[in-house]
Amino acid sequence: MASAADSLATNLNLSKFAQATELKKRLWFTIGALIVFRLMSHVPLPGIDPRALATLYETTRGGVLDFFNTFSGGSLSRMSVIALGVMPYITASIVIQLATALSPTLSAIKKEGESGRKRLNQYTRYGTVGLTVIQGYFIAVGLETWGATQGMSAVVEPGWPFRIAAVISLVGGTMFLMWLGEQITSRGVGNGISLIIMAGIVSQLPMGLASLFESGRTGALSPLIIIGVIVLVLGLIGFICFMERGQRRVLIQYPKRQTQRGQMQAERSHLPLKINTAGVIPPIFASSLLLMPLTLVQFAGQRTAGESAWGDFMISVTTALQHGSPLYMSLYAAGIIFFCFFYTAVVFNPEETADNLKRYGGFIPGIRPGKNTADYLDFVLTRITVIGAAYLTLICLVPEFLAARSGIPLTLGGTSLLIVVNVTMDTVTQIQSHLLAHQYGDLIKKAKLKGGRGR
Repeated sequence: MASAADSLATNLNLSKFAQATELKKRLWFTIGALIVFRLMSHVPLPGIDPRALATLYETTRGGVLDFFNTFSGGSLSRMSVIALGVMPYITASIVIQLATALSPTLSAIKKEGESGRKRLNQYTRYGTVGLTVIQGYFIAVGLETWGATQGMSAVVEPGWPFRIAAVISLVGGTMFLMWLGEQITSRGVGNGISLIIMAGIVSQLPMGLASLFESGRTGALSPLIIIGVIVLVLGLIGFICFMERGQRRVLIQYPKRQTQRGQMQAERSHLPLKINTAGVIPPIFASSLLLMPLTLVQFAGQRTAGESAWGDFMISVTTALQHGSPLYMSLYAAGIIFFCFFYTAVVFNPEETADNLKRYGGFIPGIRPGKNTADYLDFVLTRITVIGAAYLTLICLVPEFLAARSGIPLTLGGTSLLIVVNVTMDTVTQIQSHLLAHQYGDLIKKAKLKGGRGR
């Protein structure tokens, strides 16, 4: 028999949505904040020559700049004040999260509750500022240097005044996006930072579709190939939805308790273990670590190509690590698998989970509490992580392989597709939760009214 919550969930429709005034306000706030984000992506850094910048950016395509440009919604190619996007904040959050799991001091702060969470958030903000300053300085110096090597300058007046102004502008833009994301989370719908990343990725989709259809119009791609690409993307989206909802439910049983009727009844629940526990972290880390040295080698090789054996060697390394090459695909897959197991081991502690179950009297049927339970959870988690790592590797490598072999312009790569689908699913779930809470509120009001009339 369906529960009351299930019955309410099945009755959610547009009429209920029209009545949810609070939800509509949250949605409008979220849409307005994302519009502000897109407008900010067109505000350029002071002292930049847009035409020279566009020419320089074309020479660095395929590197780490192209990868981060997708996440920033084209802000990096335009070198706007939010060129770095929220990537410094994401990196600082991941570092703090990993450090919390490895450092006893930070772990103790995390256990302090709300005050500990605020302290860790403050550390994350400090880390974001530090990373943005470092990345902003290297971007400013890089714009001056790359322009000199290409015989042009994207900077109107190179020097320390430009570098200081660029760093201050980039820090202000990143901190504004971080604040905007926090406002969306508290006053809007969904996770603000994730929605900002998704909005940047989706903003590149019309350009990618236009390029794809233009290739079909000029005859560069046949209509069958274009249809095949669309079908493949839709299939990957369906596969991601299926795998992201997949989980292994471990049965948890609690001691028998006496009910109001005097009967002894054992309580049962489930411990859900997601197949993809690490989320989109492994592809992001693997791509960053692989593309960063590749881009540095590419720039260094362009400066010294033909001048020394070292320059020629770096050019050959760049060629061997191009997108779609066997070496690149192998290193990318190895990085995804490594970070999948590493991050899963960090975010889920079997020993801590087993201790919590033992403290509250819960146990897994057939497994002794304590160390045996921890070993069993570790065994189950390792098995499903193998499936999750294989799934992430497949999703990320298939678009890369097709784009490299066929030359098809795929705007949504594997990592971007994962982020878009995951954020969309989470946002829809939160909207359903708001509608469900609104419907519960109506039922409570009706019950109070009936109770008052009965008196």
